[in-house]
Amino acid sequence: MSSNPNPAPLRDVAQNPEATARYLADIQRVLLDIGKNLETLAIETRVHLRKTHVEGDRWYHARLRALPVEKALKDVLANLNGLTEGLEKSAYKRRAHDEVVVNTARSRKEKELEKQRKKNPQPLQAAPESPQQGALGSNPGYGGPTSIYGLGGRESA
Repeated sequence: MSSNPNPAPLRDVAQNPEATARYLADIQRVLLDIGKNLETLAIETRVHLRKTHVEGDRWYHARLRALPVEKALKDVLANLNGLTEGLEKSAYKRRAHDEVVVNTARSRKEKELEKQRKKNPQPLQAAPESPQQGALGSNPGYGGPTSIYGLGGRESA
């Protein structure tokens, strides 16, 4: 990189998702204004071309001559609408990209911590009372003897 005193004019805009969204919204606003003017032009052109008759024309000849021009203007308007939709989508994708970057860093830290926990598990603390008494005392339906010979004085249900 060179130490150019005049950096690229859109570098700061590209680095900030909010600035990018504002810039794209400004461009979209201009394009929508142009679109309104093109719609008006298309209507006025249609009216003018369809009423321009040449001697010997049938009623539909002026319309047939006007169709290619009308189609060309219609295509321009369709492309303009696609462009404005693309600008909206670009602003959304730019903001989503920054969210993904933030979440990726966070998830990598979490995965690294989880990997360290798996490599170095914490030793289990021994309970002060025996496991049978603790299990019976905390939840009387579970725990206790595991064989039929250790049932002792337990009553059946």
